[in-house]
Order: sequence, then C-alpha cells, then structure tokens
Amino acid sequence: MEIIKRAIAGTLESSDAYVEIEPNAQGIRCELESVVEQQFGDNIRGLVEEILAGCGVKNAKIHIIDRGALECVIRARVEAAVMRGKGE
Repeated sequence: MEIIKRAIAGTLESSDAYVEIEPNAQGIRCELESVVEQQFGDNIRGLVEEILAGCGVKNAKIHIIDRGALECVIRARVEAAVMRGKGE
C-alpha cells in the first residue's frame, strides 16, 4: 500500500492522539511527541510500526502527538490516517 497524500486523524485533546501521515520515499520515519514518552515511547513506536506493517505501508513519514491515549485509540487514529492517506 502506498501513501499518496498527507492525511490526519485525531485531536490534541487529553487522552487522544493526533496523527499525521505523508508520503516518504525512504522507508518508515516515525516522529513521536508524547506526555508519556519516557515511560512508553518505545512501546508506542513499536505499536505504530506494527500497525503500518499490518496495513502494508512500507514508505511513509508519520508524526504523532500523544496526549496519553490508550493503545486502542492510537491504533484507530493510525489506521484512519493510513486509509485517508491512501485515498480511501
């Protein structure tokens, strides 16, 4: 699957995540800003890479601003951004 355009999902509200995805020619590039980055940053990055791999995305730049979102929220936001980014 190819990301063909910039897309966003989510909000900056507490317990939510704002996800921005756009095309990238050289693999996956993940940028994370999180209020819990010291504790869960590696877990969040791993989750995002798992979701992207599951969706078949091999080339994308993804920027996440996490405000303490649960895993299911992060998953939903990333999947929504991917679907929008591929033009669906």
